[in-house]
This record gives sequence, C-alpha cells and structure tokens, in this order.
Amino acid sequence: MAYSEMFKRKMVQKLTGPDAPSAYTLAKEVDVSRSTLERWCKDAASKTGADKMIANRPEDWSPEEKFNIVQEASNLTDDQLGEFLRRTGIYSSHLERWRLQMIQGLNKNNKPTKAKLNSQNNNKIRSLERELRRKEKALAETAALLVLKKKALEIWGDEDDATQTRNGRK
Repeated sequence: MAYSEMFKRKMVQKLTGPDAPSAYTLAKEVDVSRSTLERWCKDAASKTGADKMIANRPEDWSPEEKFNIVQEASNLTDDQLGEFLRRTGIYSSHLERWRLQMIQGLNKNNKPTKAKLNSQNNNKIRSLERELRRKEKALAETAALLVLKKKALEIWGDEDDATQTRNGRK
C-alpha cells in the first residue's frame, strides 16, 4: 500500500516527538506495520544531519548530540530558543536536565581517586582493628578478674558476710 509523504512525515513526527508512543503502539493505532514505521524513521534520519536528531527520541540521543544541543541553545535568545526547541523536537526540561548532567559530570572530576579512597579506607580499617584488639584484651582481662573473684569468694567466703558468733552476736 502506498502512503503519502505527508502521512509518513506525520507518523515520523509522532514517533520522534515528546512523549512519543512506541512503534508497536502507533502501528496498532494507525494500522501500519511496525517495521514500516521504523523504516520511515530511519529514512528520515538519513536525509540530513539535523533531521537525524529529530528522528530519534531525545532520550536516545548520544552524549555528543546532547552536548551540541546544549551548547547551541546557550547562545540563543528566548524567541530563538523557542523556535530551536520546536525544530529539534525537545522540551526546555530536556535542555535543563542535560545541562545539569554535564555540570555533574564535570564535578565528578574533583572527587578523590579510587587509589586515594582505598588508602583512606585501609587506614581506617587498621585503626578500627587496633581499637577492637585493645577492647578485646580489656574484656578478656575483666572476665578473668571476675572468674578469680568468684573462686576467691567460694574459697574464703564473703568478708562482708554477717556471720553470727556463738552467742548470736556479731
């Protein structure tokens, strides 16, 4: 079955626009095979470099494409930005999220390296192990003293014990 170019463009826009349905869902809705819809998207993407970004959903863009979009949008006025967002098929929320992701990516470089973190962790582990050994020794000593005290009490009895003398006095 032959479809008009206008119909093909409309389906490609639906598939690539914001909140786009899946190809499977749209295929059921318009009674066109999923593979045909995907082929139309692929053809639209191969026509020009700018159309390539329109043919994909913004979530599927490569980091390079996202970077280029953020960089290009940073130099535009509000009116130009609105037209740019419509032309590329993205929302300003996409643009802001990508900008924040780039900033976070740059901030990750300021964090300590794995080797530095490992050495800090190893030092902390050694310190905690030393403290644990010290406390285990103190606990063992206390347990030994309690055992000795108990044995001494069994042998000699409690000095504080109120024992009665023969006449019933202390």
